[in-house]
Amino acid sequence: MPRNARSQSPGPVSAPRSSTPSAAHPLFMPADGVGPHVGRPPGVSRRQLLAAAVAALALPAASRRAHAQETTAPQGVNAPQGAEPFVPRVGQSGKDVVWVPTPETLVQRMLRMAEVGPRDYVVDLGAGDGKIVIAAARDFGARSLGVEFNPDMVRLARSNALAAGTGERARIEQGDIFAFDFGTPTVVTMYLLPNLNLRLRPRLLGMAPGTRVVSHQFTMGEWEADEETLLENRSAYLWIVPANAGGNWKLNWRDPGGNGGMDATVEQTFQKIKGTARAGDLRISLRAPQLYGDRIRFDLMDDKGVLRSFEGRVEGNTMRGTTLLRPAAGGASGDRAARGSGTFSATRSGEAPPIAS
Repeated sequence: MPRNARSQSPGPVSAPRSSTPSAAHPLFMPADGVGPHVGRPPGVSRRQLLAAAVAALALPAASRRAHAQETTAPQGVNAPQGAEPFVPRVGQSGKDVVWVPTPETLVQRMLRMAEVGPRDYVVDLGAGDGKIVIAAARDFGARSLGVEFNPDMVRLARSNALAAGTGERARIEQGDIFAFDFGTPTVVTMYLLPNLNLRLRPRLLGMAPGTRVVSHQFTMGEWEADEETLLENRSAYLWIVPANAGGNWKLNWRDPGGNGGMDATVEQTFQKIKGTARAGDLRISLRAPQLYGDRIRFDLMDDKGVLRSFEGRVEGNTMRGTTLLRPAAGGASGDRAARGSGTFSATRSGEAPPIAS
């Protein structure tokens, strides 16, 4: 149940490959009576929390030795003058949870799931010792920011980033993940408990379509992941923030089959959509509708019996893209010869309904 090493609310786990001294990722369990998230998350029993903690701590001896080496903070760098160097301990209490390490192999996998690259801005919520932030900058060339509540962990993460040579590409800031203004990331990573994920979910869904969200261990409730990975018996989940494609649309097209248009209604729950088109008293369901970030596609057999594929992007209250005439399954050669491509556009009328309740 841990996430990456953090002490505020669990956040992403960033694992440097070899050269960066760092703590692993945390196991996030509520600290009874501490902070605003008191008690267990809905649907999670104390026994389940304890079982997860035991599983997280049951690392091979080699992993424990490696972790012990990694969690040794640089002397005189992360500790205030005259103070003992801060060394995080597995199981130490944080603002809302306790800290337990997460494998560096999973950190790398999480960043690969999100297809992180030099053009990305990665935000790690609950940065702990900075593993994810450092790995995103050092191994993938991204600009990254970690938000961590515990000042000691912030100092440790900053010294780890300095040792890793990430320069200005990796920043660690002290703050509350629920209040911190971290700008407009293209990738968000985290390792939080289910109730914390659900608290963050509205904010995540309000981000730009196509933003990639990766979580270690815990899901987003009814918002089903677009991809799930199991590595060394640990789970990671990927979501692509969807555009809001719901509502009533006026659809028009221009292609070799002629110019035309229909009214359409799209219903959306998170990234899943379905819809119908109308022409007079004729109602036609959209075939195989799909939404991936701001990209939308569907097939439609229009009121004249012509089967068309539509593929484009949702931009606010408009859609634009291309059409492709598709031959009927048992069509004659003349039908197949009529294939061709064109363009389409659609305008939404009225307010866009919420994509999740």
